Amino acid sequence: MSKEVDTAKAREIRHRRVRATVKGTSARPRLNVFRSNQHIYAQIIDDTIGHTLVSASTIDAEIRPKLGSLSKTEQAKLVGQTLAKRALAIGVKKVVFDRGGYRYHGRVKSLADGSREGGLEF
Repeated sequence: MSKEVDTAKAREIRHRRVRATVKGTSARPRLNVFRSNQHIYAQIIDDTIGHTLVSASTIDAEIRPKLGSLSKTEQAKLVGQTLAKRALAIGVKKVVFDRGGYRYHGRVKSLADGSREGGLEF
């Protein structure tokens, strides 16, 4: 087994452990984060009906032109702010944060900070 497989498997295990306690409801949907080497993706999910309410990522048509020469951490913050703006537009203000098995550090923390700045509460 290669190191990448072990790392991915370890993240999946951590993610399952986090998901055992973090549940999204209609009142407080779940803000989920996925981070790849190049991009970051965030979704707000209502787990009771299993639907994604809003999403944002670095490959989004609205966000992509603004990225320019931003660092990946700054890009994550921009994604968080955009996600918060979209969530407020549909009436979602409070969420629970699902870090997706990643450490609350770097890009994940930056996305969370951007979401808070945008008006989400968690």
